[in-house]
Amino acid sequence: MTAEVPPTPSDRTWTANERLGILNGWAVFLGDGFLNVTVVVAGFAARLGAPNWVIGLLPGIAGGGWMLPQLLVAARVRGLPYKLPVYRSAAFVRAATYVAMVLIAAFLSHSPGLCLTLFVLAMLLNALASGVSGLPFLEVVSKTVPAQRRPRFFATRNLYGGLLAFGAGLLVRWILASGLAFPLNYALIFALGTVAYTFGYWVFGRVQEPPDPPLEAQGFRAELRAIPETLRDPHFRAFLIVRLLLAGASMSEPFYAANALRELHYPAATLGVFVMALTGAAPLSNLLWQRVAERNGSRRIIRYASVFYGLAPLWAVAVGRFGLGTWAYLGVFILSSVAAQGFNLGHTNHLLNIAPEHARSRYIGTLNTLVGAALFTPVAGGLLADAAGYTPVFLLSFALSAAAWWQCGKLRRDA
Repeated sequence: MTAEVPPTPSDRTWTANERLGILNGWAVFLGDGFLNVTVVVAGFAARLGAPNWVIGLLPGIAGGGWMLPQLLVAARVRGLPYKLPVYRSAAFVRAATYVAMVLIAAFLSHSPGLCLTLFVLAMLLNALASGVSGLPFLEVVSKTVPAQRRPRFFATRNLYGGLLAFGAGLLVRWILASGLAFPLNYALIFALGTVAYTFGYWVFGRVQEPPDPPLEAQGFRAELRAIPETLRDPHFRAFLIVRLLLAGASMSEPFYAANALRELHYPAATLGVFVMALTGAAPLSNLLWQRVAERNGSRRIIRYASVFYGLAPLWAVAVGRFGLGTWAYLGVFILSSVAAQGFNLGHTNHLLNIAPEHARSRYIGTLNTLVGAALFTPVAGGLLADAAGYTPVFLLSFALSAAAWWQCGKLRRDA
């Protein structure tokens, strides 16, 4: 008598775990629409009178703070058969810090310096907690979504999540254009984002995670000593260089909105239109990136996305130089969004595909920790903007994007 083989899902059918992962993505995308760091949060900081280096610090905290602790997290979770408990604990901290950000914005704006300081500290704690949850999230996804289904899994998350984020942009525009006074308008936007994020974290916490085979926990020092061995992998090293160049190119992102408000003198309500442009471009671009991923692999996605990423700052310079107006400036956010969706799909797939199963946590943790430090380059961009204006920052971002495009030629072709 032969053993019964469990049925496998068809290409068009999602498992229960995959459905929870997709629903999590939709909720998080919705939250991102309300709490977009480079548009909404940067606009809030600009309204409080923050200098450019502080505005540049915001995405550095959000991105770099997410990545920097991951080598330490890799050492912690390596020997755990189940990673979800770590994710759930970090999610509780993340939700609590979002609530704190809402209260700080609502009640402390009369003292801009104190408000901005506490808000940034809450963002930092949130980002570090996000970094703790990020590696367990990828580990769980890698165990519950087969490699051949991941492009469609992430594309489905991104596609419909982008539509929800577009709706969030409509609400952001309506709230900022309404009669609701500052800072209650921003506090309401942050509160809506908090609800969406909290729901998304709760949903992913319900995934049924299969256990990993027992591995010896090596500790943080052992993970540090293993970095040179990881860097000897030429495929990992090539990918790391691409990610570092793109992290440097990100220095212009927080200043697209600041440039619009401070130099081009667009009204605050246009921030909602910018969010709509960012999120509205996402669904269509995800359809494109999914096709590229399935036919050509993640290497091609990253290379194409680098082109769009480099065009965004050039477009910002052109609009300002030739006075093309508000609607032309939307092209900056559309190009940036198309690139971001490509990176979201391409980076994750490429890393999971080149990482050996026995060293997956180490690869993820090493890459994210090293790239996380480079994501603070917007602070340098802010100092450069204070000294010479936004145009040199935008042109430097273009040059770094072009270098990343060239380096993509060295990525593994089958990953």
